[in-house]
Amino acid sequence: MNALLIALLLLPLLGAAATLAPAGLFGPDPEVQDRRALRFNAVVTALVLALAVALAAGFDHAHPSRMQGVTDVRWIPALNIRFHLGVDGVSLPLVVLTALLTFLCALYSTKRLPNGAGTPSARSFTGLFLLLEVGMLATFLVLDLILFFLAFEIVLIPMYFLIARWGSGARTASAYRFILYTLLGSAVMLLGFLLVGLNAGTFDMTALAAAHGQGLTHSTQVLAALAIGLGLAVKAPAWPLHSWLPDAHTSAPTVGSVLLAGVLLKMGTYGLVRVLLPIVPDGTATFAPYLGALAAVGIVYGSLACLALARPGRKGDLKRLIAYSSVGHMGFVLLGIASLTPVGLNGALFANIAHGLITGLLFFIVGSLKDRYGTADLDTLSGETGAALYGRAPRLGALLAFAAVASLGLPGLAGFWGELLAMFGSFHPAAGLSRPAFLTYLVLAGLGTLLTAAYLLIVVRRVCMGDPAQRAAAEPAELRPYEAVSWTPLAALTLVAGLWPALLLSLSDPVVKHLLDVG
Repeated sequence: MNALLIALLLLPLLGAAATLAPAGLFGPDPEVQDRRALRFNAVVTALVLALAVALAAGFDHAHPSRMQGVTDVRWIPALNIRFHLGVDGVSLPLVVLTALLTFLCALYSTKRLPNGAGTPSARSFTGLFLLLEVGMLATFLVLDLILFFLAFEIVLIPMYFLIARWGSGARTASAYRFILYTLLGSAVMLLGFLLVGLNAGTFDMTALAAAHGQGLTHSTQVLAALAIGLGLAVKAPAWPLHSWLPDAHTSAPTVGSVLLAGVLLKMGTYGLVRVLLPIVPDGTATFAPYLGALAAVGIVYGSLACLALARPGRKGDLKRLIAYSSVGHMGFVLLGIASLTPVGLNGALFANIAHGLITGLLFFIVGSLKDRYGTADLDTLSGETGAALYGRAPRLGALLAFAAVASLGLPGLAGFWGELLAMFGSFHPAAGLSRPAFLTYLVLAGLGTLLTAAYLLIVVRRVCMGDPAQRAAAEPAELRPYEAVSWTPLAALTLVAGLWPALLLSLSDPVVKHLLDVG
């Protein structure tokens, strides 16, 4: 299995390097180059997905808390930094999700890559896209703090260019805001890593987790938890460090939005679980009530922002609305983590995967609507001359309605279990945490679920309903074959995860108990 982990990183890295080869590799004609580069991107990401599926098939499901496929060799002996890879029940679903979303995005891009004056070549897109995949996969596989930081940073430059060069609207400003927020957060996080590593004498994440804070004083843990937590909270994103997200999503191309919501946000919450909880447990417990408060405010704030955007006459952009919904949904993930209980943490990890599937599907659908109408403005997509998808494009409308009810947490779909378990964790937080405070957070989270249902149902009513006999500004095309191929796996997995939650919970529960150092 260790060969699989190395191949998962090496294959897209070699693919990205191949795009730097002379133009003859993809043909002399620029149009042929672009077409072949996009197909090359789809083939490489398909092979990576096959490796991820093979990794999942070969994983020892009887011992998910044990690191498997481990590679551990000296890298920089002077700093005691090692090239250390491994996968367990927490990281495995994220690796598979990342490989799946990147393949579906690459497949979608073969038909829908933004182009026009000033847009770089598809070969440039392919190189950046594959480099982005390397960074995302490495974040979930590395087991050294310095390697984790490097993987965390690798994704920033490709995503910056995807937004700035293939995006729309105020794409340059949005890309700048994205890179500045995340770089500043990462710089603070690195200080926390150095504080831990230099005091503990190692940067090895498994050794530090096994020590569970031993050898680190309380003040060191508090300072490290503050620095690392701030850096990870920016990427999560936690309110009020979220303001880069709506602009980035609004300006990003469809595949950029899918990967930003489906994978990049998970890197922040994964870091909280993998690094913060087991390595500096005392510091984490100190800040857990504050994290819970920010999570609860974020849930309500995100929902209220979405309600405001969904109102008629507000010119609410659907991509922006879904971005604000992510602030609310990731609030449930943060609330589950803040409870410091196995139930809450399992809910957070489940909600992580569910959000990647559901929000990825939503951004795909909204991106296709923007392609059809030239806008994602909700007022344009509703009304007498609006989309009326149920009558004009029923398959597209049905998929949008399915993704919306999954996002609002309908029982039987993936969005339900994670949020429910996160709230259960808040109902009975870990010993030492204020139960009245967490009960308050629970009430706010419950209010957030009601507000979420309200704005999503408003969106479905305004976009999907209407009189198809009315003359429309543009007739939407029905679901296209390449769209069906790209989106069906996400819809199917949303249903499977909702009906069979044990598929994910059986992987995460033993790891969670090990990370929390409970029975």
